[in-house]
Amino acid sequence: MDDFDPTLADPPATERPSDPRDPFLTALGERVRSLRARRGLTRKALSQHSQVSERHLANLELGVGNASVLVLRQVCRALDCPLPELLGDETSSSPEWALIRDLLRGRSEDELRRGRMALTDLYGQSGAPDARAQRIALIGLRGAGKSTLGRLLAESLDVPFVELNTEIERVGGCSLPEIHNLLGSAAYRRYERRALEETIQLYPDAVIATPGGVVSDPANFNLLLGHCVTVWLKATPEEHMARVMAQGDLRPMAGNREAMDDLKHILAERTPFYSQADLQLETGGKPLEQAFAELRRLVEPMHRAAQGMH
Repeated sequence: MDDFDPTLADPPATERPSDPRDPFLTALGERVRSLRARRGLTRKALSQHSQVSERHLANLELGVGNASVLVLRQVCRALDCPLPELLGDETSSSPEWALIRDLLRGRSEDELRRGRMALTDLYGQSGAPDARAQRIALIGLRGAGKSTLGRLLAESLDVPFVELNTEIERVGGCSLPEIHNLLGSAAYRRYERRALEETIQLYPDAVIATPGGVVSDPANFNLLLGHCVTVWLKATPEEHMARVMAQGDLRPMAGNREAMDDLKHILAERTPFYSQADLQLETGGKPLEQAFAELRRLVEPMHRAAQGMH
C-alpha cells in the first residue's frame, strides 16, 4: 500500500516531522531539491515530468517516508541524472565530477579505455611502457593455468615467478581461507593491494600469477594494468572446474549442487574486466605444451625488447 495520499495538499516548506529523520533520507531529500533547483524545475513541474505526486515529492524532499526504487528511478529520469547521483556517490560531490561524468556519458568502450589510460598516465598511476613490458601478469579464473604456465614462462624468460596469493598470505600472516573467514573481504583487498604494491616495487622484471578476483577491485586492477602487461588466460567454465578438481580440490562441488551455474555466472560477470587485459590467450582444449608455446610467442618478443632498452 502507498503510504502517501496524492490528494493531500503540499505541506508547508517549514514543516518538519516531530520524530528525528533518518540522516540518509534527509541527505537524499536535499539532493533531490538541489538537482531540481539546478534544473530550474518547480516541484509541480517535476511531478508532471516524473509522474510522481507532488505530495510524494514533498515527503521525499523533506526526508520523511521511504521512497521505492521505482519512484527514485522516475525522479532520476525526470531530472536527467543517474541513480547514483541521487543516492549520493562521490561523483555527485562537485561540479568537476558532473562535468567529467557528462564527457564520459555515451562513449564507446574503446573511447572509455583511452580515457582511462590517459588519466592513469596523468595521475602517475602507470609505469613507463618498457617497464610495464618487463612484468607479465597472468589473469583469469582459477583453473586457467596461471600458476603452471606462469612458472614455465618465468623459467623461459629467466625472471622471477611471483604467486600473488602466496604474497597475500605473507602480508596477512595467515592462509587465504583464514583471511576471508576471520577478517573479511575488506581485509583481503587491503592485503592484496599491499602484496601487489610490494611485488611491483621489488620485482622490476617478473611473471606474476594473480588471483582470479583481482579484477573485482577497481583500485587493485588499475594498479595491475598500469604496471604490468596483462594476459587473460581463457577457458570454458567446464574446463576451469575440471582443472581445479584434477588438482585434488573438490571444494567447488562440496555442498553446492549449483556450483557450475555459479561458476558460469562469475565468469560472465568478470569477462568485461578480464577483457581489459593487453593480451588474451585461449587455453581451452589445448595440451600444456601447446598453450605454453603460444603464450611464449605472445609475450617473449615484447619482453626481450623491453629488456634491451635497459
